[in-house]
Amino acid sequence: MLNKKETFLEKLYECERHKEKIDDAKSYLVGIMPLDLEKYRHIDKIESSFIDQLVYRFSKLQDTMGEALFKSILLLSRESIKKMTFLDILNRLEELDILRKDEWIALREIRNEVTHEYSFNQQEVVDGINLIYQKSETLLHIYQDVKQFAEKRLEIDIGSLPKK
Repeated sequence: MLNKKETFLEKLYECERHKEKIDDAKSYLVGIMPLDLEKYRHIDKIESSFIDQLVYRFSKLQDTMGEALFKSILLLSRESIKKMTFLDILNRLEELDILRKDEWIALREIRNEVTHEYSFNQQEVVDGINLIYQKSETLLHIYQDVKQFAEKRLEIDIGSLPKK
């Protein structure tokens, strides 16, 4: 059975992989972003794969942070979370200057909208992809703040994470 710190590091490692894949996708897509309808209609299979990767990894990073890292931070800070709702957890993280609750909720809404997007309206699809591409920086910034909090306030050695 993993202890709280080991569980946190395991989830951090998972998040690090998602971050790397987001960075890879954005790096490959930089030449076609932001998308417009014309570009979207002419993307090749490789570009399409990188768009899928970006959307998928954005979603997975946000899920892992929201479902595991945030709770782990509070547990490692010796806070009781048993009776806390997710909004309570976000409020507490905001008090700790890790994130802004409204920003996280907005990211979640974007993620839900785009990952469930099967619209025939190609403009909606393009807009969603552009939004994920743009807002991935905000998500990665929050992830960086989580890591900094863990290092500075919880004295967790992030450098001990295995590389790829």
